[in-house]
Amino acid sequence: MTTRKQPRKGVYLLPNIFTTAALFSGFYSIIAAMNGDFIQAASAIFIAGILDALDGRVARLTHTESAFGAEYDSLSDMVSFGIAPALVAFSWCLAPLGKVGWIAAFIYAVGAALRLARFNTMLGVEEKRYFTGLPSPAAAAIVAGVIWAANETGISGMDLAPVMAILVPITGLLMVSNIKYRSFKDLDLKGRVPFVVLLSAVLVLVLVALEPAIVLMGIFVLYGASGILGIFFKYFR
Repeated sequence: MTTRKQPRKGVYLLPNIFTTAALFSGFYSIIAAMNGDFIQAASAIFIAGILDALDGRVARLTHTESAFGAEYDSLSDMVSFGIAPALVAFSWCLAPLGKVGWIAAFIYAVGAALRLARFNTMLGVEEKRYFTGLPSPAAAAIVAGVIWAANETGISGMDLAPVMAILVPITGLLMVSNIKYRSFKDLDLKGRVPFVVLLSAVLVLVLVALEPAIVLMGIFVLYGASGILGIFFKYFR
């Protein structure tokens, strides 16, 4: 009589370390905002985005993907790209607006939650080349990028409060929209490219090194606008 092998208990260490680091960055962003250090708060959200991009790739490269890792990653994303940007924006500029301010922040937070829930239910169904709705890390980067760039250039939260009261909820709604955004998962990084592509990539890296806040804000704002512009181009084509 053969005994059935029991499944091995435990979790994979390597990818979950990256997920935990991303979660820590999101949590630290909230703490920094509570202390009034909004540059640190915004940059921590970008660091969380980098770590979030790495954990899935590490899991695939090391064949350590798991259901636990996927669920943990979603919870981490909700903190880093849902709660943290909403609270940082609220602390920086939306609080003086009263109900309008916290409602704007809440729309963003619930948009991120719904975006992540929908993404999890569409795994294996959604087209690889496109995301349906603005990805939550990109949405967080838009909000954090504006806050970071404004603080670097000396613009106060009060000056941008009316703009952020519109931008924050719109970004939240874009996450739950049906607008298509390029995922760039189909890019062939191993293939040959024209020399000008490499030159452009180097130029972007130099610009990011010189003015990280402004350049990163511009990149993600353009990405957020690209889905909307795509609808207009498709309609008028």
